Order: sequence, then structure tokens, then C-alpha cells
Amino acid sequence: MEKNTILAVVLSLAVIIGFYVIQGIFYPQRPAASVSVERTNEDANGESGVSPVSANGDQPSGGETLADGAVAKAVAGASVEAPDREERITIDNGLVVVTLSNAGGDIVSYKLKEHSDKENFVEMALSGAGESHAFAIAFGGINTAPETSLFNMRRVSDYIVEFYRDFAMTSPSGNNLFQLIKRYEFRPNEYMFELTITLDGSQGTGYNFSGVSYTLGSAPQFGPAFDKLDQRYEYRHYYTYTNGKLKQEKVNDNGPTIIGGRPSWAGVAGKYFTLIAIPYPSQFDIAFSTKPEPGIAGASRLYIIRPSLNSSRTEDTYRFYLGPKSQDALGVYNNGKNSFNLTNTELIKLANTSGILAPFETALKWLLMFFYNIIPNYGVAIILLTLLVKVIMFPLTRKSSESTLRMQALSPKIKDLQAKYKDNPQKLNQEMAEFYKKEGYNPMAGCLPMLIQIPIFFAMYNLFNTHFDLRGAMFISGWIPDLSLPEAVFSFPNNFSLPLLGWTAIRALPFIYVASQLLYGKITQTPGQAGGTQMKIMMYGMPVMFFFILYDVPSGLLIYWIMSNVLSLIQQLAINKYLAPQRAALATQAEESLKLPPKKKKKR
Repeated sequence: MEKNTILAVVLSLAVIIGFYVIQGIFYPQRPAASVSVERTNEDANGESGVSPVSANGDQPSGGETLADGAVAKAVAGASVEAPDREERITIDNGLVVVTLSNAGGDIVSYKLKEHSDKENFVEMALSGAGESHAFAIAFGGINTAPETSLFNMRRVSDYIVEFYRDFAMTSPSGNNLFQLIKRYEFRPNEYMFELTITLDGSQGTGYNFSGVSYTLGSAPQFGPAFDKLDQRYEYRHYYTYTNGKLKQEKVNDNGPTIIGGRPSWAGVAGKYFTLIAIPYPSQFDIAFSTKPEPGIAGASRLYIIRPSLNSSRTEDTYRFYLGPKSQDALGVYNNGKNSFNLTNTELIKLANTSGILAPFETALKWLLMFFYNIIPNYGVAIILLTLLVKVIMFPLTRKSSESTLRMQALSPKIKDLQAKYKDNPQKLNQEMAEFYKKEGYNPMAGCLPMLIQIPIFFAMYNLFNTHFDLRGAMFISGWIPDLSLPEAVFSFPNNFSLPLLGWTAIRALPFIYVASQLLYGKITQTPGQAGGTQMKIMMYGMPVMFFFILYDVPSGLLIYWIMSNVLSLIQQLAINKYLAPQRAALATQAEESLKLPPKKKKKR
């Protein structure tokens, strides 16, 4: 049995390593309105210029005019008078509270009312210490400074706001005036809104700022705020959806990464929230950037680049989704149950699981939601799900125990073969195979339950890390307030962490896990294994090793594993009682085999 168990561990490790290799190759890492207007006391002259841009959007020195482009500068007193101070307007559509500023006509705050980060609403438009807010316009490429001049503001309705401003365009062909209009349209109880950008000139010239009409950029970061991504508690993945296929894009850490192909939509996805941009029509280039910015150590920007334009007027429409990365919230844009009448957008793909374990994860998620609908506590739902898994696997567990018992019965003959062919490994393997065939025994039967539990474990791990409804889901008040995070019975003050270990808190669940694992190992240990060195390492060493590995995993995962051990312990006690007569017969047989035959009397 010792070799059988060691073989199971080796196979388990092989499955784990193989899982990550295959995953990396094939699946590399989706009320009534209230409106208020606020004025600041900052004076401004209403004029700000945008310097000429080079081919990649960088600003050259000296204010030189490029031969293939133009320079745009905000002007006062043209068709409309420019304001002299900043104004802000706040719109509440029931799900989000949005604050917009006439400085650039940008969104300066976009908070989700139904989702909190600690004590505050989750902020989806984090600007850091810079002046670059969400959905700012730059007349040039990605590296061009955004337009921050003061716009006129018009409130069309409770949910619609327009910003407009006159600009003077200087180009080799002459000087022309044009107007930039940014129109935001929000809808009640929608995480999606519409932004229409209009460039309107009267001189019949186009817009070419070094090959670009303009660049529209998101805020440097959306929430929850982070300083550094660890890919476990928080991450950012970048996606494009082109010709019916979702692709995860690789983004260069040193600067913006421009994506070709002009996708139907593009998105930046975090652990629980996402930003998605849908341009109409899809004739624009997309770029992503993780380059740090003032006050933002780790950025996650999305850019939409409008190619140069020959006509004097263009009206471009974009729809942006800023909200939870959940199937319920994103699914409405597939089934048409939204105010934009959108169908089959496939935005839901950002919420769906992917990879080789997707079927397991999807099934577990459905079962978890099923139990939650019966008892609205996700901790209880996890326990019920664990119980169901154990009931389904009980026949395999019983077969494994029977296989272990059969192995004990065959052990003396196996040892005889090993002693007989100890100098001929090839012959030993041949004889062992024939022996197993003759006895009708499969040595892998005892390993099967352990191997099956590995993909279930990884699927559960992914589920607890990505299932939106588990975010902030409480199990036990005061101890486990969030099943998607590690619990803590004591947190170290002042961001202190233990040297080497890196622990920031003392957690109870990892210790409970070790105790349950050791107890389970003690119960399942057979008498012949108690003194084996290898089995002692397996029994004591493996739980201790996993204690450190699992110390900071989501508490929901540890609840699953602890309950799995407790239920396995109960199952094993029941199986031991069921197999007790066979064990007694086996023990009697072993005693009989040890008795020496009587000595024959010598004939005289």
C-alpha cells in the first residue's frame, strides 16, 4: 500500500504540473434621478493649447507645426463664449453616481452604489495625482496631453449632459475653426452609458493631427484601487473581441500596446469589475497601457484611436460598460433586456469561465447558486455542495478502501515476487503484471478518488477567486465576513508582516485544516503502514506543507477542504465498519500463515 499511496501522490503532482502547462499553452492569462451642479472658485482664462504631436503622439519642443498634421487650440469668443470657471455635475441613475467636469468635459468620478470597497462605494474612475480623468480627448496620439480647457455645459435632461467648445486648427493648408461636442447619455439602472463625440467644422477641411483625429482614453485605473497586482487577490487582463472570437492580449509593461484588427469591442477585466468599450462603427484602433502615471503606480488604461478624417464633420458613438464582472449584469446585453436594445454582444464572455476546468467550474457554480437559493448563506451553500460531492464520490471511495484491503491480502505474495526477482527489474514488472491480471486486481483503483479530487479542487479555487457573488459574502459574522478573502482572528497593526512567512494576520482556518487532515490520515492509516518512514512523511509532512501553501487562500476554499476532510472521515468510519468482517478474516489468515507446521517424527 505504501507504494500505491506514493504513486498516487506522484500522479497528483504530475496532474497539477500538467494542468498549469496546458493552461498556459492553450488558455493564456469578461430610481429616480438626482442631478446637482457644483462650481469651483478657481479662475481660468478659458484657453489652453495642445502642442503639435509627432508620429507616435509625442509632443515635440518649440511648438513647431508638422507637415502632415495640424495643431488644435481652444479659443474664446468664437461661436460661443467660453466659461471662466470649472463646473461639475452629478448624476445618480440608481446604480452609479457619476460626477462630470466641464474641464475637458470628462468624468471625474464613477461610483458603484451597490458595491463597496471597505466602507466606500467602488470608484471606477481613478485619476491619481494627474489631471487625466476618464474619457478625456487628446488631439493626437496616445502620448499627447489630453484637452483640459473649460467647456460650456448643457444639461439636456436628467440623464443627458453635453459639453461643447470651439477650437482653432492650424495646419499647412490654413487656419480653421471647429467645435468639439461631448454628449453623455446615461440610462436609469444601467451600468452602460453612451458617449457621442462630434467634430464639426465649417471650412470643409478634415482632421489630421499626425495621422490621428483624436484619442479617447479611460482613467488611468478603475477600482478597486491597487498599488501592485498579485494576480490572485487582484489582476487586470486585457481583451479584444473580433469576428466572434475573444482574445486575451499581451500588454507591454514599458508603454502602450496598440492592437490591430479594429475589434468589435475591447475590455479591461479585473477580479470582480470590468471596463468595456464598444465603438460604433468598429473602425477605430484600440490600445492598452500599464505604464505608471503620477499617483498611479500600476495603470490599466484603455485607449480608442480615431484615424485621421477628410470630411469637416464626424459624429462617433461609443458605449461603455463600467461595472461588475458578473453574468447577471453582463448577460442583459446578450438577451436584449437593456435600454439600448443590444443583443448577442457576447460581453458575458468576460464573466464566463475558461480553460480546461471550465466545465467543472460551471457545474460547481450552478450547484452553489442552487443551494444558496435554498439557504441564503454562501458558507452553508459551500458545506451543502461539499456534502453532495462526497455523496457522489462515495462509491469510488468505498471501492478505493476495498482495493486497499485487497492489496493487504496480496502483499505477502508481492513481497515474495520482489525478493525472487530483485536483481531483474524487467522480469519483476512482467511477473507483477501477470500476477495482477490473474488476481483481477487494478493497482490504480486506490488512487482514483484522489486523482478525481484534484480538478475539483482547482475548479473550486477558481470559483472562489472569480465568482462575483462571493465578493463580500459573509459566513460567520465577526470571523468570516468575506468568503472570497482569507479570514483573520488577529491582524497585525501598521501593515506589519512576519519575516520570511509574510503573514499579515493570524488565521484559524489553516490550523483547523491541518488538524482535520492529520485526523483523517490517522483514521485511514492501515496497521501495516504505521511504522513506515515514507508513510509518516506522507501523513505529517504533506499537511504541514499544504498549511503554508493554503494559508492565504480564500476562506471559502478552506471551508470546502475542511468539510471534505470531516465528511471523508465519517465516510471512512462507515466503510471501516462495513469492511470489518473482511479485515478480521484477513487478520486470521495472516496469523495462520505465520504458524509453523508441526515437525515430522524421524523414523527409527
